[in-house]
Amino acid sequence: MIVCVPVTTSGTVDPSWGRADRIAVAEIVDGAIINWNEYDTFWNTLHDEGTHGSHHARIAKFLKEHKIEAVFANHMGDGMVRMLATMQLPTHLGAAGDAREAVLVR
Repeated sequence: MIVCVPVTTSGTVDPSWGRADRIAVAEIVDGAIINWNEYDTFWNTLHDEGTHGSHHARIAKFLKEHKIEAVFANHMGDGMVRMLATMQLPTHLGAAGDAREAVLVR
């Protein structure tokens, strides 16, 4: 399964989803992370450039390009929750602490 989580430079879950500047994409097989890549997204800066719809589209594009199958985050707005539900992506809210550990907890 390929999942993603917003991360800080210190490796913890960023409390923000739609304003995260960095997203980790992890491939999980048999309960273990076998691949971990981090991407600078600059969503915090880009969030206020344009409409909410264009920002949601930017995030949807990232998720599709990386073949994300589930999203882990601490918090996200109702509009983002609806968008991810429309994309049929399971969303696990309340993630906190070490980002690698957070994506292994279900």
